[in-house]
Amino acid sequence: MPPVTATLIWTLVVLVAIGLYLSWTAGRLDRLHARIDAARAALDAQLLRRASVAQELATSKVLDPAASIVLYEAAHAARQAEEEQREVAESDLSQALRAVFADARQLDVVREAPGGDAAARELTEAVRRVPMARRFHNDAVGAVRRLREHRKVRWFRLAGHAPFPMAFEMDDEPPPALADRAA
Repeated sequence: MPPVTATLIWTLVVLVAIGLYLSWTAGRLDRLHARIDAARAALDAQLLRRASVAQELATSKVLDPAASIVLYEAAHAARQAEEEQREVAESDLSQALRAVFADARQLDVVREAPGGDAAARELTEAVRRVPMARRFHNDAVGAVRRLREHRKVRWFRLAGHAPFPMAFEMDDEPPPALADRAA
């Protein structure tokens, strides 16, 4: 076998190995983007559930009128917010929940109403699940960002036309009365 043929074979083997590695990296990046999509859908579902439960509780006439108005307006704004304003609206709902349930007695009033125990439990679960869903989403975003920062991904444009993922930053601290019951 002439030395030129051996060089060509080794060059071809190296190029195939690089191609396989880049293909594997692009597949991994694609899977991570799919994970972001799934995590975002779960986050959206939890945010919608929290807003729906808060809105339902606000219209149930169990809370005092001022608390009902504050909670209803914040929940309605969170449900109707455009994507650009979603983080702010969801943070406002978190603040409204903390304001309404700052006193644990308010939750006891809800529990005493007919069907209130189920409503309080549903609100507690919804409030507890939002931070977890947001954490999963932001972890997935962080993994994609770290991979997309590699030179090989940028140079070979392995991310394609996928937009650069953004974390969902909001105030999701639960009211103390609901956090105590969730634990």
